[in-house]
Amino acid sequence: MTANPLPKLRKEIDALDDQIVDLLSRRFAIASDVAAYKARSGVAVRLEDRITEVLERNADRAMKNGAEAEAIRAIYKTIIDVTCAYEEAKIGKSG
Repeated sequence: MTANPLPKLRKEIDALDDQIVDLLSRRFAIASDVAAYKARSGVAVRLEDRITEVLERNADRAMKNGAEAEAIRAIYKTIIDVTCAYEEAKIGKSG
């Protein structure tokens, strides 16, 4: 009888999730600085060209790494939407 691989695999996923949260935390810290710049400069929060660039750059990277491009696009669309809302909230608090 083979051992159940799920606990080991779940531990690996948990370790990756820890890294993802750490990286997203860093991303939001930078987004705070971006929001401050945008507020000072009158730059719009949502820049469609930049959004497309980020989505496609990450989808291309996913394909090169053997991941599903559409799944990565969906994840990054959520990250971008949440980040834009975060920036808008930051700008609203500073204004």
